[in-house]
Amino acid sequence: MTVLLILLVIGAALLFVETLLPGGIAGVAGTLCLLAAIWVGYREFGQPGGTIVLIAVFSGWLVGVWAWLRYFPDSRVARPFISRSAVGELGGAQPELLHATGIAASQLRPSGVALIAGQRIDVVTEGSLIDKDTPVRVVLVEGSRIVVRAVG
Repeated sequence: MTVLLILLVIGAALLFVETLLPGGIAGVAGTLCLLAAIWVGYREFGQPGGTIVLIAVFSGWLVGVWAWLRYFPDSRVARPFISRSAVGELGGAQPELLHATGIAASQLRPSGVALIAGQRIDVVTEGSLIDKDTPVRVVLVEGSRIVVRAVG
């Protein structure tokens, strides 16, 4: 009985330590301790006692997982591991370029570089090949994707 309790306590403690010091070793050792406790339960108490130990270990594991998912992400310990920074625009959109004209600085097949409003800008065509030094007009701006068309 003493060995069983020691294995259960050490196993639970090692699984708890794994949440604070990730790396896998404590988690594997804790899981092995809990499996050994189940084996000891079956060996010492037979099938009914071993099954009770098995159900207790599984129930404790479920409660532990639930508590970890519920409370760990908001805890002081988890703050270094969780990014709270905002995710959003990269500032690549340039809607002011819509209907602007410029010159293809490279051959556009269908992507390349155009000189528009004094800036070198990565652009794509509507699908056709446009030769270098051909006048182009911006027909669509979708985020950082700028679509151009050759001007008559």
